[in-house]
Amino acid sequence: MTAEVTTLEDRQTWQAIWRGTLCKCPHCGKGKMFRSYLKVTDYCASCGEQLDLHRADDFPPYIAIMIVGHLLVAVMLHIEMTWHINPMTYIYTMVPLAIILPLAILPSTKGAIVGFQWAKRMHGFGHPDEARN
Repeated sequence: MTAEVTTLEDRQTWQAIWRGTLCKCPHCGKGKMFRSYLKVTDYCASCGEQLDLHRADDFPPYIAIMIVGHLLVAVMLHIEMTWHINPMTYIYTMVPLAIILPLAILPSTKGAIVGFQWAKRMHGFGHPDEARN
């Protein structure tokens, strides 16, 4: 009785993350990753890669909020140390930015995480049928 050994092709992690950040398929970089704002398409229209296996869950919003929070705190500290503006100005400027910026970067953040999961063969992206390629 012999065991069949299959080796899977190596997936470039940073390339998959970058393609995901651009909201493209992490496998080919051509097809769209999303069919709507945050809904990942079932299969890539270009190469046929199955993309709906991801488990991004709450991680993309967490990352988006962390990035925007750090940026806004840095801006607020710089403004406060430089100009000493009226505190109401923060409410008029920073609150809308704190709402809009995470929503703007959320698709790219989710795409990067899905690309990372694809590259590391997490959550079904590394199924045995893949050895057929």
